[in-house]
Amino acid sequence: MIKGSTRIVAIIGSPVAQVKSPENFNAAFEQSGSDVAMIAMDMAPEGVADFLSLARQWKNLDGFVVTIPHKQAVAAGIDEITPRVALLGAANVVRREADGRLTGDMVDGLGFVEAARRNGFEPAAKRTLVIGGGGAGSAIAHALCEAGAASLAISDIDAARAERLAGLLRAEFPATEIGTQAGDLGMLDLVVNATPLGMKQGDPLPLVGDALAGLKASALVADVVTSPEVTPFLAAAKARGLQIQTGPQMAKAQLALLGGHMGVI
Repeated sequence: MIKGSTRIVAIIGSPVAQVKSPENFNAAFEQSGSDVAMIAMDMAPEGVADFLSLARQWKNLDGFVVTIPHKQAVAAGIDEITPRVALLGAANVVRREADGRLTGDMVDGLGFVEAARRNGFEPAAKRTLVIGGGGAGSAIAHALCEAGAASLAISDIDAARAERLAGLLRAEFPATEIGTQAGDLGMLDLVVNATPLGMKQGDPLPLVGDALAGLKASALVADVVTSPEVTPFLAAAKARGLQIQTGPQMAKAQLALLGGHMGVI
């Protein structure tokens, strides 16, 4: 039950009906007996600046999680960011300090890698493809390089954005081979959909089904979309006998990272 004493955390994005954070966080708060609650806020992009101003004055707000499409706008509008946010230009979690200052980090990628490890996949020395170079995709790409991936290909409908991200990561991680062409799909150990494709009925697959057939039997196919839990992309991979990783698995894996930054878990 939310009371006058309840501390609040939020998740902002648009849409937010599909996000799993409120149920994951509120279950954790209930289990621990914490007087904290998470609320979801469906917010238009033009409202982000006003929300940040409100957050600085919102005294019982401990922080907020950020989902699409606001990660870049939040990173640009808060008061203090980590080097990871500075490099990627996106934030997905913000803590409100006692003086109202807003400090942000980006832990999508760390959560993804943790989920992969829980699924028995270790990124070190592996060949990887990330489809989508936006907030989640860039964070996952960064974390895979940080975890020692042998190679990383970044595919994005915006070729310039993919090349920009590849350039940033090459400078940061010279030991990883980084490019914007997937090459021989049969060499890949991991394929990640980090786009919203699959969220809406009728969306095209981020990688055509025939291409999935070319993956090695040991490859892991992952998606960041949380609803539906098994996207058409993952269903196609599963039908070919490939191991899959769902968006909700990634969301659960980063729960402690998000909560830790906000100081609530």
